[in-house]
Amino acid sequence: MAENGARRIRLGMVGGGTGAFIGYVHRIASRLDGDYELVAGALSSRPEVARESGKNIGLAPDRIYTSYEEMAKKEAARPDGIEAVSIVTPNNVHFGPAKAFLEAGIHVICDKPLTSTLADARALAAIKPKGGARFLLTHNYTGYPLVRQARELVKSGALGKIRVVQAEYPQDWLSEPADPNNKQAAWRTDPKRSGAGGAIGDIGTHAYNLLRFVTGLKTDSVSADLQSFVKGRKVDDNVHILLRFTGGARGMLWASQVAPGNENGLQLRVYGEKAGLSWRQDNPNYMWFSELGKPAQLLTRGGAISQPPAAAMNVRIPSGHPEGYLEAFATLYSQFAAVIRGQGKEFAPLLPTLADGVEGMQFIAASIASSKADGKWTRLSDV
Repeated sequence: MAENGARRIRLGMVGGGTGAFIGYVHRIASRLDGDYELVAGALSSRPEVARESGKNIGLAPDRIYTSYEEMAKKEAARPDGIEAVSIVTPNNVHFGPAKAFLEAGIHVICDKPLTSTLADARALAAIKPKGGARFLLTHNYTGYPLVRQARELVKSGALGKIRVVQAEYPQDWLSEPADPNNKQAAWRTDPKRSGAGGAIGDIGTHAYNLLRFVTGLKTDSVSADLQSFVKGRKVDDNVHILLRFTGGARGMLWASQVAPGNENGLQLRVYGEKAGLSWRQDNPNYMWFSELGKPAQLLTRGGAISQPPAAAMNVRIPSGHPEGYLEAFATLYSQFAAVIRGQGKEFAPLLPTLADGVEGMQFIAASIASSKADGKWTRLSDV
């Protein structure tokens, strides 16, 4: 049983075999609140790795598959088949599994970005899922309690009309040519697997989704400068993007994987007519809120400023005890479980959807087009 007394949802996984970072994270997230039981998997495109990986995590031999096609067909036919599936493969292997499982009536939890191409994203969005199967895109930073608090502050009007938004996500781990033995680096720097975007798709979409989630601003157009600094690299490793929002607000986004000294430096700053706020992913239990002409306030996760709908923030432990990345990831899983059970009406607006994924791919495509045109302002609606 789950922590809330509900029956656990039978979960499958595509990708995430031995040595895969994000698959391990998804498995932890699915277990944290007890809402899921992993019972089946097609964990690798290599049959021997798929079998070994399935055995290592305790799957029954007849629930270990060597292709997602076989898994979708057989699990949909079983009376005890999976009810949801996590897709944790490289970007170019998101579309096929997502399509197969949605058409089989199985709920889909998919890592970001949605697909490797905008065309695939739109094709996926056009599918009519069997039996009303739902879709979750794991932009996990939307699960942080203070990110949701920031969203509520903006919605309440506490900042006034939004004028300026700045988001950044710097890393340093690709500052040198990728080691061919490093699977995580190899596929992220291969446009056949990552898609046309490098850093912009891997981390830039996280920063973009975060600013959109918190502010609710609709993006009109972008002016982008994408660069590949490492010799021979076929995708971007550093991006600077200016954004124009409907209503007049302006934004800046920087994403880099060649910024020495930065690990996962995602941060967001939002400034309105009356106040501003600032949040950092590497110190996620604190957020600065500054009203014009008044001393800045340090807000804490689960602290006195939390208010309804604070219940939707999924604060698990008392303030002062840190929560972070895994808990935020688990929040998406647990609240999606409530949606699957028909009990998560209040959570649905907070969970990233297929539509968010399509917009993320539009953001990538518009930014690439703008950069190729020497920074020409490019509307998302034009790509």
